[in-house]
Amino acid sequence: MAILEQKVDFIGFITVNRANPNGDPLNGNQPRTDYDNYGEISDVCLKRKIRNRLQDLGEKILVQSDDRCDDGCDSIRARVEASEAIGSILKGKEKNKEKLFFDAACHEWIDVRGFGQVFAFKKATGVDAVSIGVRGPVSIHTAVSLDPVLTTSMQITKSVNGEPGEKKGSDTMGMKHRVDFGVYKMQGSINVQLAGKTNFTTEDADKIKKALITLFDNDASSARPEGSVEMTQFFWITHATKTGVAPSSKIHAGVKAILKEGIDMPKKFEDYQFDETGLRAIDGITIEKYQDGQLVS
Repeated sequence: MAILEQKVDFIGFITVNRANPNGDPLNGNQPRTDYDNYGEISDVCLKRKIRNRLQDLGEKILVQSDDRCDDGCDSIRARVEASEAIGSILKGKEKNKEKLFFDAACHEWIDVRGFGQVFAFKKATGVDAVSIGVRGPVSIHTAVSLDPVLTTSMQITKSVNGEPGEKKGSDTMGMKHRVDFGVYKMQGSINVQLAGKTNFTTEDADKIKKALITLFDNDASSARPEGSVEMTQFFWITHATKTGVAPSSKIHAGVKAILKEGIDMPKKFEDYQFDETGLRAIDGITIEKYQDGQLVS
């Protein structure tokens, strides 16, 4: 497998229809918004969904959520020590222990060689303290809605007691929040120099691309009913060089979304028209455009 040698940028437009794409736990789990009421989906949330999709595709993931754990390990440390190769390195006395650990962790887990990871373990029986940082080549921005979003909150009630003989109390009332409609722009890049350090390959890049295109598959919940959040349009841009023929900021600004004439409040994806001329005018890049998960150009 060849190490990635061409810089990659990507742009995605996520459609949200009566769903909560990313709740804020410090604000009653209401959809994240900035002070101007533009909706946000954090980069951490997007990386979590990428990890979940990669896991669905059969990849080994270090940072697993509890409800998707597939190896019986209840922590990152347990997962590291359960690895035959890395567990032996932790207990060894080699002088280049940190380099061996770094290489083995990158080889073992695609999310480590893609996103990076900080390994900070306390000293334990037979194992010295560990403090190793891995910088990954894949970076992702916070996704932001194209226009301010309207959020709706509804009160919900519990219709059954949790325990026999229990009287329904104040905790039977609750709130559920959603974004009525919004299109969010997400963007990111893959750095070739860092890819060389973590041995991130062209095959790994293809897996990240597949995960992004299908980002919300198998992601349904009460806050995000099936089909309510989707990656509607996606661009995968490959540069002809390692450092890129244009800055990522120029690439990301190359696709603009504009409300169609006469529409003040968007209610569907088709209310926007997309201008790709800035992106198409850049020489030395290859553009793959996906619409509803299908390659169109």
